[in-house]
Amino acid sequence: MLLAALVLVLTVLGAPAAAAPDTPRPTVDPAAPTPTAPLPGGPPQGSGPGGVTVGGEGLDTRGTVVVDGAPPVPDGLAAPGWLVADAGTGDVLAARDPHGRYYPASTLKTLTLLTVAHRLDPALVVEGTVEDESMEGSRVGMVVGGRYPVSLLFQALVMQSGNDAANALARAFGGTQATVQAMNATALEMGAFDTVAGTPSGLDVAGQSSSPYDLALFFRALIADPLTAGILTTPTAEMPGVEGRSTGYQIQNENPLAGYPGVLGGKTGFTDAARHTFVAAAERDGRRLVVSVMGTENVPLRAADQAALLLDWGFAVPPSLGGVGTLVASAAEVAPAPTSSAVPSPTGPADVAAGPPAPASPTPDGPPALGAVALGAAAVAVVAATLIGRRRAMRRRTRPAAGAPPPGRRGPPSAGPGGSPSTRP
Repeated sequence: MLLAALVLVLTVLGAPAAAAPDTPRPTVDPAAPTPTAPLPGGPPQGSGPGGVTVGGEGLDTRGTVVVDGAPPVPDGLAAPGWLVADAGTGDVLAARDPHGRYYPASTLKTLTLLTVAHRLDPALVVEGTVEDESMEGSRVGMVVGGRYPVSLLFQALVMQSGNDAANALARAFGGTQATVQAMNATALEMGAFDTVAGTPSGLDVAGQSSSPYDLALFFRALIADPLTAGILTTPTAEMPGVEGRSTGYQIQNENPLAGYPGVLGGKTGFTDAARHTFVAAAERDGRRLVVSVMGTENVPLRAADQAALLLDWGFAVPPSLGGVGTLVASAAEVAPAPTSSAVPSPTGPADVAAGPPAPASPTPDGPPALGAVALGAAAVAVVAATLIGRRRAMRRRTRPAAGAPPPGRRGPPSAGPGGSPSTRP
């Protein structure tokens, strides 16, 4: 049995993981038509290795869960998916459809920033291209021949949701495919199994997804890192002029909760398929909360305003109550559930193209090694569970019933519909 266990570990480390029979490995399909509306009947529900519910069984729901002893959640929460959690302890205070795999829109740029922030030299200068100029949706105003430091592109990515900045950063990283593969590896390592990245910008592609739970994981990591935390709260930045093409101009941080007391940053998103999405964090009396809102409309209440209600509510919940689940620190905290097959297999988000993630050399302060380590840890956990006969009760998930609640320009960009920067014109 020990020999068989060793073979299993080596197999997982050396080859792509196969999906468990009851949890098909999610993928994107760039060849499919671009989604133009939310999925009929709502999004699928995500899960971790072998179908386990990441963060605890209390989060295995398509409805709303609230920690025992807390006051009722606020009225006006129209979003089909949301989550509010203590960023310090990881306690999830309340959530609705936390693992629903929604289209993320530009909130996916939080994962882009996490992936490249410590892997690109901030002083590296990237030259603007025709492709940057022609990116659809919100743009910060890059032009052909312009010279833009990576540090400025980080700011443009977050402050004004620049799809041109996302494209330029991906090019500096080694290309779109390499960046997307690294994003998926980062998500997998973090335990964000609901996330499947297909673009660095968040523009819609069939199969791309994230969840309220995963967005909270990403933003929690961003505010914990001094480099990215500083980018989130930068109020203004200066775009350089390009002789004969454009004059220099100032860009502003378009976080709609910039005036919220103790705000630590926020990131909006909007596409036809995703509708309005938003993720943010705030601090009060030394306590930090993170909140995510997905799949909502501007009427009756904007995504950011719903997030503000959840933050107000969350700060009123005593920390001593704990949570209905927890935000994991990494994939190592996600124990794969037993399956009926002889050899359980870990599952996770797939890369856009086959093959291992592009090699990246993180700095000591950056995220740890990608992909293989996470898969290896998952394999070891499976082996340990097999050897000691560990069994964990699992509830079979049901699919959402049909009819369930449904889940650019050049120069400084304008706000998208209802004031949120848009990733689609």
